[in-house]
Amino acid sequence: MSADLRVNKPTPFFSEQPLIAFSRASNVALTIKALEVGKPVLIAAFYSDGLDLLKALHQHLKKRFPNGTFKEQRAYRLAYQKLSKLIYINIVDHKLIVKKAPAIGWLAKLYPEQTSFLLPFTKVQGLNSAWQWYKNGIDLPVLRSKIHPYYGVYFPTRFDHLILFDNWLKRYNGPKKSAIDVGIGSGVLALQLVKFGFQKVFGTDTNPNAIVGLTESMEDTKLSRKIELDFAPLFGKWEKQTELIVFNPPWLPAAHDLDHIDEAISYPETLFSEFFKAAKKRLLPEGKLVLIFSNLAQLTQVTDTHPIADELAVGGRFKLEQCLKRPVKAASSQTKRDQNWRATEDVELWILVHA
Repeated sequence: MSADLRVNKPTPFFSEQPLIAFSRASNVALTIKALEVGKPVLIAAFYSDGLDLLKALHQHLKKRFPNGTFKEQRAYRLAYQKLSKLIYINIVDHKLIVKKAPAIGWLAKLYPEQTSFLLPFTKVQGLNSAWQWYKNGIDLPVLRSKIHPYYGVYFPTRFDHLILFDNWLKRYNGPKKSAIDVGIGSGVLALQLVKFGFQKVFGTDTNPNAIVGLTESMEDTKLSRKIELDFAPLFGKWEKQTELIVFNPPWLPAAHDLDHIDEAISYPETLFSEFFKAAKKRLLPEGKLVLIFSNLAQLTQVTDTHPIADELAVGGRFKLEQCLKRPVKAASSQTKRDQNWRATEDVELWILVHA
């Protein structure tokens, strides 16, 4: 299946005109002005020159944008993204053509037939980080072995919601013939289900990288017989009813058009109504619908509505069996963002049954 999928990857850039070259000898202010009028810039000498230019861009934007509230932080990040994507770096034979650059295995894996092209420097940073995570693996407190997330697949960097789900699974005494994991991502929830004895887990995702990555990592292992994948929205090809449906949706409403990694973080307006309508048909009469969520959107004043509470109030399809909550661990002292709201953030585990 994965062989037919086209993975999401940074789009190569081919310039017909020479780009403005940036090195440590360049005038930073003039370079940023060029970016602001839409002129692309090429990191020409050292990899660290790209890091220096991005740092200068951050400092420049901090003077223009307030960065206090959650909404202001969002606006600042959008402005940064717009300008930083015009900063490029050259790739030849799957290597970065600057001094002291990291070796990134994704360049050969994702671009096997392309030998010379440009990529935005921030995308190269993302490829480098993703390669380290993929190569070295990531330990999660709820799994016995590491996960190796594929490029462009969201994976958890905080674990309170996973621990909440794990604790619920320990007490779950219903049938374990099958379950559906909607939006399987890096596969953590599905792996938790297998760990607790579910015989078959069906997983869907609209991100082809999630399907390709999990197919690759499960190849020739017992997991490939326990977890079946479909590249599709919501429930995909699975019409058969199941005893457990698990959904860890994005926790924030979308503020702009989504790219594929944003789809794991922000939800479109129609997502929950479509999900609950489809879930009603797929859940066995005595089955359970489990949603993992947070009060993050309300705390940060992005919205005052809660999509699960709204469904229970007016949907008529499901009723609440239980809602478990767990306070979120304090933000790292290293973080530069104002995250005081995390002191009152709870992750939530909603267990619903047929109304």
